[in-house]
Amino acid sequence: MIPNVLFIMYDQLRFDYLGCAGHPHLQTPNFDRVAAEGVRFSRAYVQSPVCGASRMSTYTGRYTSSHGASWNNYPLKVGEMTLGDHLRPLGMEAWLIGKTHMAADLKGMERLGLARDGVIGARVAECGFDIWLRDDGLWGQGPDGFYDERRSPYNEYLKSKGYTAENPWHANANAGVDDAGDIASGFLMMHAGKPANIHEEHSETPWLTSRAIDFMEEKKGGTPWLAHVSYIKPHWPYIVPAPYHDMYGSEHVQQPIRAAAEREGTHPVFDAFLNGGIGRAFHREKVRNTVIPAYMGLIKQCDDQLGRLLDYLEESDQRKNTLIVLTSDHGDYLGDHWMGEKDLFHEPSVKVPMIIADPRREADVARGTTSNALVEAIDLAATFVEVAGGKVPEHILEGRSLLPLLHGEAPDNWRDFAISEYDYSGTGVAVKLGLQPRDCRLFMVTTARWKFMHAEGGFRPMLFDLEADPQELNDLGADPAHAATVEEMYNHLFTWARRMSQRTAISDTEIASRRGGSDRKGILLGLFDGSEIPEELLVKYKGTAPGLPQ
Repeated sequence: MIPNVLFIMYDQLRFDYLGCAGHPHLQTPNFDRVAAEGVRFSRAYVQSPVCGASRMSTYTGRYTSSHGASWNNYPLKVGEMTLGDHLRPLGMEAWLIGKTHMAADLKGMERLGLARDGVIGARVAECGFDIWLRDDGLWGQGPDGFYDERRSPYNEYLKSKGYTAENPWHANANAGVDDAGDIASGFLMMHAGKPANIHEEHSETPWLTSRAIDFMEEKKGGTPWLAHVSYIKPHWPYIVPAPYHDMYGSEHVQQPIRAAAEREGTHPVFDAFLNGGIGRAFHREKVRNTVIPAYMGLIKQCDDQLGRLLDYLEESDQRKNTLIVLTSDHGDYLGDHWMGEKDLFHEPSVKVPMIIADPRREADVARGTTSNALVEAIDLAATFVEVAGGKVPEHILEGRSLLPLLHGEAPDNWRDFAISEYDYSGTGVAVKLGLQPRDCRLFMVTTARWKFMHAEGGFRPMLFDLEADPQELNDLGADPAHAATVEEMYNHLFTWARRMSQRTAISDTEIASRRGGSDRKGILLGLFDGSEIPEELLVKYKGTAPGLPQ
């Protein structure tokens, strides 16, 4: 029996801000509950540490340089297959409830005559999903209008509940109230400790949870489904409603993972980011002590709402037939390595939580375990294909199915290194470094022991020894003593770069089956007298010669 798949993604959730991952203060009993029922992957890496590019890799099962949507709002080109394209032929629906950060290739759709109001066009424009509800949760509004120009289902919901602001996403859900009664915007981190000006049950995370429960109730007992429940939180603005706003304080803020040596002889790209506006903000302890408690409160709210989903599945007798995936699109530096946000390849940014609980008997042997296998976010697409009973199309999907690991097996040929990419051509760092877009590309290779970064544009590499320096504080990339390791990592990168990534319209199996087929269709080359091949291949080329027309 094909199980349903509840594929939950949290935006900007760090791998180490969970109880089951060892956080000393933040208790997350519902994340821990799923981990106890499945496998927690301790070394799961996204294929780009920025929302849009990371998500497009997860949804296509392909590396960023394969699908090309390498930054937020860069269109995913028409023709890229996504989860729905792979799962529907196998009898599994694919639905979206929440965020994708996907930009449609409208020019490509127009060129091919695909109208957005048709079923095919709608799916192409929505990353292959059928839409239960899409809300990217980025309803920022400035002098030039809204960041996201689509309709906001969440704002419509808030207005239906009596919120009267033009943009209640900001004025209520992502802002507090100052002492003068004015809006205290969550975009100003000084306000992170204030409660958001909203009833908690109307805030974004409970709202999306309710919509997911509505979906599962309506679909109960029907066609198997994958539901991508995609939360915007704990992504900024860093502000959370009561009672979560003051559950944590500065005493719960861990010391930042950083060292003065990181700012001496710093790699130029790293230096440009850590000295940018976001990096400089998180150099300040006041910022960290204000923001991180709110970030923790947002995660605690996410955990409580996950509990609602798990309870619903059990009460509706659907838990036994639902595979659950918990993950994120990237992390958050929060001041570690003198950085804020994401952008580079240190663990707080590029490594994400990944917890998968398979309800089937085959997974019993691995329940409650932690795997340290090198896992990539693109492995999820291949996993979902196998869960739906399909064969992974390896000429399209570049990840590996995780089912063997979920079922307690240790494949002999599991990957030796994981890859992530980053295109920063649209950032101020590119301007600061004076680079053309083609040179604004970073590549990460990580192995069991080493973390390596290559930067286009003539820069030296970065290198960290994860055994001797697990906090990645000592960059060895310029050290001649590690030249052999740098060469080894470049060889890994070269091996990866030689992969077959663009021949997606025909599989290796089909190619092999066609070998020699042209002989049987009369294309005969390299023959002298015909004795070199079976007689039957010449049958159409022998006989009495026809006469010429009069």
